Amino acid sequence: MADISRTSGTDNEESESERLNRELDQLLGELRVAMPGVQVLFAFLLAVPFQQRFAQATNFQKDVYFVTLLASAAASALFVAPTAYHRIMARDRDKPKLVSISTKLALAGLACLAVAMNAAVLLVTDFIFNRTTAVVTVIATSTLFVALWFVLGLTRKFGKSRSNTT
Repeated sequence: MADISRTSGTDNEESESERLNRELDQLLGELRVAMPGVQVLFAFLLAVPFQQRFAQATNFQKDVYFVTLLASAAASALFVAPTAYHRIMARDRDKPKLVSISTKLALAGLACLAVAMNAAVLLVTDFIFNRTTAVVTVIATSTLFVALWFVLGLTRKFGKSRSNTT
């Protein structure tokens, strides 16, 4: 099977402006995928303290809840930030900086989202089961998130750059 790593030609066929436009379009598409999940999680978290059973939560569970709430708020802010930055900087025609900063914001947003989702898993499993089950479950889900969201891409990125230099 052929390796299809680009959607539009080779590096020689794509101008710098075209590459930046493509990267920005791809980034915005990726943010459109991530944003609804953050919004649903955040909305759920806003409702949790108003449930009757929340009063039964331990201090640990309330602390985990607070971390989850803050991490999901941070993820929302980081995912929306490229849009705000683009609106403010659009007329300055500094697309390389826009793409660079927006990529960093999106990666930080993914990290915050991973923290929020794993903390939510910790909160729920600790509330329903026991602490040991909660810790084992969060270790498993954290490993899954880190492996799929970060290690997979970084392994490919660094493996590819090493194979290109030989």
